[in-house]
Amino acid sequence: NSVAVSIYGESHGAAVGALLDGLPAGIPVDEAFLAVCMDKRRARGDGLSTARTEADEIRILSGIYNGRTTGTAISLLIENQNTRSGDYAKTAALLRPGHADYAAFAKYHGWQDARGGGHFSGRVTAGLVAAGGICLGALAGRGVRIGTHLARCAGIADTPFAAGDALGAAPQTAAARAAALARQLDTLESRTGFAVLDAEAEAPMQAAIRAAGAAGDSVGGILETVVLGLPAGAGEPFFDSAESVLSHLLFSIPAVK
Repeated sequence: NSVAVSIYGESHGAAVGALLDGLPAGIPVDEAFLAVCMDKRRARGDGLSTARTEADEIRILSGIYNGRTTGTAISLLIENQNTRSGDYAKTAALLRPGHADYAAFAKYHGWQDARGGGHFSGRVTAGLVAAGGICLGALAGRGVRIGTHLARCAGIADTPFAAGDALGAAPQTAAARAAALARQLDTLESRTGFAVLDAEAEAPMQAAIRAAGAAGDSVGGILETVVLGLPAGAGEPFFDSAESVLSHLLFSIPAVK
């Protein structure tokens, strides 16, 4: 079965969310794990990301019963509670550089909800995280693990994922690399702060982010992702190869350029 994800909602609307369709019936859904995923995403008002803080509690409206998928569409809703639309009143007619304001105005001819970026806001990613948490659980049941760490932020590097001779004696066997990567994924899953493999990298990264914010600036970063246990032959020839589909998904994230 093909899995489809739709997202809905605006930054300052009643709610944001996602519709996840195509998952077979009977897949376990751990709501506690979904809450952990949402907690990792949400801002904490600590000067490291947006000042907007939300509870990000998921309401499952359909598609899950007694902790398992029913085989029908899964509807996930996250209410917006801290919108403060008045903050945008004085800039309502301005198209902000580096945002989707102009593209949204050109596409929807001024009828779009522009408050806080509307449907183009990073707030809309809350629904993607909720849907992604369910998919992570489904993949884990098939032996597939996915993990991402902050490889570089503001020029400060984290320990890279293990690959090839980076583990020590070269060449490393595929089994040795997989075992080393699995240990690193265990480390990431146990982290409660930044998704870094080297705990010593977190403090200087945070200091650089806060310093840039105090100066009215921001910093960039590089993420590194690893997928373990993906069966050989996944994907379809040419246009729908694994790399093609991943590229489509990755470049849909607003911050990826």
